[in-house]
Amino acid sequence: MTANPPPVSHPLTATHLAHLARRLGGLVIPRGPGSGDEAWVGGILTDAEHHLWLRMGRADRRQAVAGARQVARALGGDATSAVLAAALLHDVGKLDAGLGVYGRVVATLCGMVASAETIDDWRRSRGFIRRVGLYLQHPRLGREMLALAGSDPLTVAWAAEHHLPPDQWTIPRPIADVLDDADR
Repeated sequence: MTANPPPVSHPLTATHLAHLARRLGGLVIPRGPGSGDEAWVGGILTDAEHHLWLRMGRADRRQAVAGARQVARALGGDATSAVLAAALLHDVGKLDAGLGVYGRVVATLCGMVASAETIDDWRRSRGFIRRVGLYLQHPRLGREMLALAGSDPLTVAWAAEHHLPPDQWTIPRPIADVLDDADR
């Protein structure tokens, strides 16, 4: 597992912009997952993980379920609870930032141009700037939250590594590829 993953930073590409547009559209509609999806998730996550899951926003939970369902279809019997929990909870570190839709847009744009040192300085500041810094460090924060919740090492690793280049992933590459595809 990566000891201290860098903050979120993405190159500004057409693919990344399309991903952001889809995510923004999903966040604007604050509908959560259906009751069947909520029950499915409850059967996968541990009690501590489920507590974290329920703290996530409705739209985030809906997007996470869609990704986890995609992972389940792609992996079939190889979709263990740890892998599905990774799909469901990889963005749980965003909770600490408490940003809404527009704050996330601003944070994402800032993350495209700010250095890791600047982002760390923001995290140590106050107010909105602090929240942007926290948002951009959500992989590290998610790793810490899931480790404290007693999550499987694979689940913890994916939270920390999901924004890293593939050559830095520590979980089995076929599983990481499926998890990554489901997050697009």
